[in-house]
Amino acid sequence: MGIIDDIKKRFSIERTVLHTKYGDLNLAKKSDVKLLKRQVMQLQRATDALIRRDIRDWRNAWQLAIDVDNPDRRTLYDIYKDVDVDLHLSGCIEQRKGFVRSRSFKLSDEKGNENEEALVYFDTQWFKQLMGYALDAMYWGHSLIELGDVVTDGNGNMSYDGVTLIPRKHVIPEFHVVTPNVYEDWRSGIDYHSEPFASWLIEAGKPEDLGIYLKAATQTIPKKNMLAFWDTFGEIFGMPMRIAKTTTRDPKELSKIEKMLANMGTEAYGLFSEGTELEMVETSKTDAFNIYDKRISRANSELSKLVIGQTMTIEDGSSLSQSETHLKVFENLVENDSDMFRDIVNNQLLPRMVVHGFPLKGLRFDWDYSTDYTPEQQVAYETMVADRYDVDPKYFEDKYGMPCKTKEKPLMPIGDDDGPDNTPPQPKEGKGKEKDSPTGTGANEPDDKGKKKANNAHDFFD
Repeated sequence: MGIIDDIKKRFSIERTVLHTKYGDLNLAKKSDVKLLKRQVMQLQRATDALIRRDIRDWRNAWQLAIDVDNPDRRTLYDIYKDVDVDLHLSGCIEQRKGFVRSRSFKLSDEKGNENEEALVYFDTQWFKQLMGYALDAMYWGHSLIELGDVVTDGNGNMSYDGVTLIPRKHVIPEFHVVTPNVYEDWRSGIDYHSEPFASWLIEAGKPEDLGIYLKAATQTIPKKNMLAFWDTFGEIFGMPMRIAKTTTRDPKELSKIEKMLANMGTEAYGLFSEGTELEMVETSKTDAFNIYDKRISRANSELSKLVIGQTMTIEDGSSLSQSETHLKVFENLVENDSDMFRDIVNNQLLPRMVVHGFPLKGLRFDWDYSTDYTPEQQVAYETMVADRYDVDPKYFEDKYGMPCKTKEKPLMPIGDDDGPDNTPPQPKEGKGKEKDSPTGTGANEPDDKGKKKANNAHDFFD
């Protein structure tokens, strides 16, 4: 019997009081709610079995997971553990998650005014862990995250003492239930959408979503097998076989020879009597590189397309234009992940933080795209705005920490050839060609089509 069963049996008719073996808990008191939360989340963990899987196991596990009446993801999650350790897939995932984690964010009120003071509640380790667990839901299908106790950090600000991922095998998202035992029926579990549990839990992912790993397994399983086969091939054919021929039948002598061969290395060897012939037959069409490496490369490219939508941002590209197009596809996926996490913060995290006493009421989380420009882009952006509008010098003072004041416009210089109304300079007298002008001044005169004839450039600027 688990602790959850004990709590359920002792549940009082009065919905605000819980009778447990630890004493009566008043759900109206925050301290009692925290104690109950810690008790309920003490799940009976079981060690996962690491065994070899194949495509048949994957298909059977998929069938169990989509059972309508009794969905069971335990076997599928065992396969996902193998998927999760694939090196190429891990690189793709970290690249995609890294772009989201590196984004700047802001907190604004209903009028759009930023509240920079509220950022101290999110510039913490627990928030970064929460983001990681939430983004993992894209690949595992679902993540149920428990908020820790409210504490005061070293700077005197309110904070959580951490976040915890509820083991996925204990969670049945289709019925929003947590079971204390992995092998327990979901009907005996606890509904985590009900209070007091809902106020301390963050849910990421859709209830019936099995995640990207379901598709990734179709490539990681054969890839893992091909790597094992290639190792076996190298073990057999990569090193020459050592053959010892002897006429002795003395067991001690034979044992001595065998021991000598064994100490020469781990490569294959044989010990045969005189007259025994051994022939190594190897097919001339066997090409280990094309058989194994090509299959592994194909699996990697398929995984790249699945996770980041293309291959060029993580593999070799062929041209700049193609890589820019592929990068745009990748950025769309990152934008989708960013939107998902933003909705989780606004719809789940912020309301729970307000209930727990954080001074964040009326604020909204959003990504701050203005701080994500490169230095070159930022200069071009600010120059464009400053050329078209009057910018408050305080913007540059706050951003760059330098005093600024309005720059006075310089006076226009007045030269010998410039009139008071800044009219263009006229050619000097005597320099123009008299045959082009009936007045003999060398100035331009209209021709018969109403156009002016251009003077020689040298004469004009002289």
